[in-house]
Amino acid sequence: MTMQLIECVPNFSEGRRKNVIDEIVACFKDKRGVYLLDSRADSDHNRLVVSLVGAPGPIQDAVIDASKTAVKYIDLNVHEGEHPRIGAVDVIPFTPVKGISIEECVSLAHAFGERYYKETGIPVYFYEDAAKRPERKRLEVIRKGQYETLKEEAKTNPDRRPDVGEAKLHPTAGASVVGARKFLVAFNVNLGTKDVNIAKKIASAIRSSSGGFAHVKGLGVALEDRGLTQVSMNLVDYEKNSLYRVLETVRMEARRWGVEIIETEVYGMIPIGAMLESAAYYMQIADFEPSQVLELRLLEMMGESSE
Repeated sequence: MTMQLIECVPNFSEGRRKNVIDEIVACFKDKRGVYLLDSRADSDHNRLVVSLVGAPGPIQDAVIDASKTAVKYIDLNVHEGEHPRIGAVDVIPFTPVKGISIEECVSLAHAFGERYYKETGIPVYFYEDAAKRPERKRLEVIRKGQYETLKEEAKTNPDRRPDVGEAKLHPTAGASVVGARKFLVAFNVNLGTKDVNIAKKIASAIRSSSGGFAHVKGLGVALEDRGLTQVSMNLVDYEKNSLYRVLETVRMEARRWGVEIIETEVYGMIPIGAMLESAAYYMQIADFEPSQVLELRLLEMMGESSE
């Protein structure tokens, strides 16, 4: 039987208290069948993003353990940060890597959502390919108004009731959004201006919901500690909306206000295809193929010899 591998990238609403971050991340270390690839905490966003790869069963167990830890420490009633959120454990996406289909990840997400609610008491909304209602495919629809609005509307508006759980949110941990999706690239562009309105205007120009790129979500935020602003983006299909194309559009829009890009950030893991496409563009390499990358070709040959 082919081994099944999935990626899971749980997002926690904590990016400032090191002791809490360390305790959450510890739930993913030294666990059989779970490989912790990356963990990044951002104080401005007040958010922790953890990237995991492993077998479906062990990953689900580890996420449950980490979520129970998060519930102990994170209270959405006092939480503040630049990133939109509705829960202490805000999103839990499952992505197929090897030996498992997106359809199987959808079934996994649905079963996990039921278990998650039973073990943590946190209600669940399903999104992306796992959405049970068409409008909930888009995460921003579920998050509309964030925790402060949703905790009231979940009680009274049937359209905002959780998919799993009662018609209310957890009193401190809010709700979690569980889903199945393709690889997502979290990509940030930091601008040399303190004027957050410029970042917001650029985000509006490039995101799908405002008529920009079809597979890009974005918002403008202030990085107050650094005296910068940021266009924070999720590329939900990097094969259709290339990193370099999105970046150059942000650069073009920024120059309208005389603002330059200071740096960019890749938050968490990124498929090599997304990087190679942009590298080939900026280096102007004609007819470039990933098989020309030495390490990739060696890995391919090693895989062939083991079959």
